[in-house]
Amino acid sequence: MKSTGMVRPVDELGRIVLPKEIRTTFDINPKDSVEIFTDGDRIILSKYLPACIFCGNADQVIFFNGKRICTECLEKLKTML
Repeated sequence: MKSTGMVRPVDELGRIVLPKEIRTTFDINPKDSVEIFTDGDRIILSKYLPACIFCGNADQVIFFNGKRICTECLEKLKTML
């Protein structure tokens, strides 16, 4: 893990502002969701990328009948019919 040297306070509502440099590096834009993980005594933030319900792939995901599915799995399903 690499230290950025950046320190931010937690405000009275529990919010933390992510520095612009971090948001730019990880392509985090206003209204994007961030996923929160814990690992022992560490808190890990990651840009949330909804993934395919079958393979977990986050590339080329579409919303189909209320579920997220990648185009590759959709094509596989078509061949099964």
